[in-house]
Amino acid sequence: MIPPLAHDVFDVEKKIVIVTGGLGQLGQQFSLALIQRGARVVIFDRGVDQDHKPGGLFANVSDDQLLLLRVDVTERKSLETALAQVNSKWGVPNGLINAAALDSPPNAPAEENGPFENYPEKSWDQVLNVNLKGVFLCCQVVGAQMASMRQGSIINIGSTYGMVSPDQRIYEYRRSGGEAYHKPVAYSASKSGLLNLSRYLATYWAQRNVRVNMITLGGVFNKQDQEFLTAYCSRVPMGRMAREDEYNGAIVFVLSDASAYMTGSNLIIDGGWTAW
Repeated sequence: MIPPLAHDVFDVEKKIVIVTGGLGQLGQQFSLALIQRGARVVIFDRGVDQDHKPGGLFANVSDDQLLLLRVDVTERKSLETALAQVNSKWGVPNGLINAAALDSPPNAPAEENGPFENYPEKSWDQVLNVNLKGVFLCCQVVGAQMASMRQGSIINIGSTYGMVSPDQRIYEYRRSGGEAYHKPVAYSASKSGLLNLSRYLATYWAQRNVRVNMITLGGVFNKQDQEFLTAYCSRVPMGRMAREDEYNGAIVFVLSDASAYMTGSNLIIDGGWTAW
């Protein structure tokens, strides 16, 4: 007879996990997946209303599993105040998922998606401020506390566009229609920087038992127009975009003891995009 497992290595029950950008499409999925597995989730998001009342996917989640806080990840004081509230309610976090990010989607204003030579400096600053500085500050504030307790797992959410350049041919249908459309540079630069920030922190905190990893994601279906979907999916070996729940398993894996010997890694989940 095979003996039962003494410990479920994928167990995240009772873990305290902060999810930045937790009201976004993927942030909600990460949060709900963890809550369903017994974790206690804290959402840091600028979109949290003043009453901090859960709704939507979280409408039936009890306040002993979910804490919603209005937080600006680009402001250290905002992060410090929020962390103090987490400590008061539940204690020191066990996990941090840096999912808050800005991008310029296909329907962004023309000045956001024009030629590189004319890309607005203000847009560059806004994207880098959230996507890179925001993660830097979250790791300084939250990660430092975890390191002081010699425990924790940090997941930084990356993108294929932080590893390889966007394939501008995907947007040819826009240009053939008369638009000067190009996927902009700031998002790619920010996600590329995030990759080495993750490696830096992984080695810096390794001796204090804080693991830092990156999960690099491909595109997610979100009712994009058909021309975009056709062009994008033709570039993916699996022939489709990801469903919004298809990254949840990786989140649970990297937060749990199943990945106990994993740090400084970049887990790529992109339907094969970067294999070509």
